[in-house]
Amino acid sequence: MHLLDFSELQLNPLLLEALEAAGYKTPTPIQSQAIPQLLKGRDLLGIAQTGTGKTAAFSLPILHQMSLNPLTVRPWHTRALILAPTRELAIQIFENLKVYGAPLQYRFSCIFGGVNQEKQVSEMKSGVEVLVATPGRFLDLKNQGYIKLDQTEFFVLDEADRMLDMGFIVDIKKIIAALPLKRQNLLFSATMPTDIASLAQTQLVNPVKVEVTPQATTVERIDQKILFVESSKKSALLCDILREELVSHVLVFSRTKRGADRLVSELKRDGVACDAIHGNKTQAAREKTLSRFRSGQVKVLIATDIAARGIDVDGISHVINFDLPDEPESYVHRIGRTARAGKEGTALSFCSATELAQLHAIEKAIRFKIPVDISHQYHTRGAVVGRPQAVSIFGEITEKTQLQKTKVLAEVVSQTTNLHPKAPKGIEIKSPKPVGVKMPTNLGALRPSRRVIRPAAMVPNHPKTPSR
Repeated sequence: MHLLDFSELQLNPLLLEALEAAGYKTPTPIQSQAIPQLLKGRDLLGIAQTGTGKTAAFSLPILHQMSLNPLTVRPWHTRALILAPTRELAIQIFENLKVYGAPLQYRFSCIFGGVNQEKQVSEMKSGVEVLVATPGRFLDLKNQGYIKLDQTEFFVLDEADRMLDMGFIVDIKKIIAALPLKRQNLLFSATMPTDIASLAQTQLVNPVKVEVTPQATTVERIDQKILFVESSKKSALLCDILREELVSHVLVFSRTKRGADRLVSELKRDGVACDAIHGNKTQAAREKTLSRFRSGQVKVLIATDIAARGIDVDGISHVINFDLPDEPESYVHRIGRTARAGKEGTALSFCSATELAQLHAIEKAIRFKIPVDISHQYHTRGAVVGRPQAVSIFGEITEKTQLQKTKVLAEVVSQTTNLHPKAPKGIEIKSPKPVGVKMPTNLGALRPSRRVIRPAAMVPNHPKTPSR
């Protein structure tokens, strides 16, 4: 079922007004399938990639149901709890909630680590309708007595697979154990590993399953390419790619924080406006970096996987995997940052000889043989056999450009050797004037003397001793 208008969902008119003001017109597939089931009070297991409209899919029915049953929220309490794996994703959900719920005049709060807790405690003091939080800071404030869950009616676990990847499974189980038994549960995940399936089976009550795209498949609008290159040449290849005109707004993924910082230094030396975002950065620094990237002040943003899910920036033209991820599912999340909102995008992945195993695992998971781009000067053979060839990221080489390159090469050869290559039709190659070289009559004159001639002032004045 795919609805053509939000009005068909029979939501609160104030919510519909907010959606219209924000430019929302047609529900996405995940919204069309999930919202009607959630309005019935069903638990839900949603399998959907990033950029499919999940936030509105769970936020709108929660806000609608709260508007039908108004309650006074007690101090330190919340009616809905939404858990997100990263600060960036939590902030993104929080900002969207404020847009959707503005006409309802609800109170929202966003809790995450890396900042002083005073403002967050102050917001919880009077109670909030919806609380968005990361697991670590949530448990910290709860253990201090600043968060109570007695009034919680809705529980959302977003990006559940990333929660497990980041080691939050123990924290999640502690939070779930503190929730009231009577509640509506929503679990969203881009992939469905065994641990997530087990968690859904134990925590969701007769859930409806909504799967918008087959798990571990990539968006069709993304033009994927693999570039085989030695590890030592990756930085040079990245610089060449960033010089292309069509490469305008780029997100680069590095495996480690140190690697991200090192890459920033190398690109800045090459004159590229770039910055990095990862777990070692303060919250203020991360928000400033994201703001500069959104505004276009920074062309290239280098990130680690931990920050990947929270980067919600429109118009990313290219995602570049500088290092291939160790987990195939992370590849899906990475490239999902481009080709959003119906647009197209390009995903480039650098692969060295030591990363072939990761490449095979990724292709097995996405059930797709990624085409190879062999047009760059650092190309290594890699696993090219039986692999489709991609259109060059460096654009087509016109006949005029090729003739010009031939002319330059021929002149270089002619000037440095006695060879005079035949010029292509329509091109005149200037032959250099012969330069006479006088050969020495004494070949020994070319050999430098071994004798060291010192100035008189530097000659040592040793006293003469009688010879024996």
